[in-house]
Amino acid sequence: MAKKRYLTATMPDGYVKTIGPTATPFTHYWRIVAELENGRTEVFWGHAKSLREATGKRAATREAAAQRGWRSYRFEIAELTETTG
Repeated sequence: MAKKRYLTATMPDGYVKTIGPTATPFTHYWRIVAELENGRTEVFWGHAKSLREATGKRAATREAAAQRGWRSYRFEIAELTETTG
């Protein structure tokens, strides 16, 4: 049976996200902070098995921003580190 791990990402603004327990070999956490036309903010997030997979979300984010009419957005990636649970 695969070992269950807890993974933690610390974003540039200090936000800490913990994922787990998981046996999936995630390496990176990505987050989109979108400012909507009405001034509200929405956050979308996920995790990826490589930096390449995470950065691949950028193109989809640009498309989503155009389709949904976001005023602006931040796309951020942080490396996940294993922590004990």
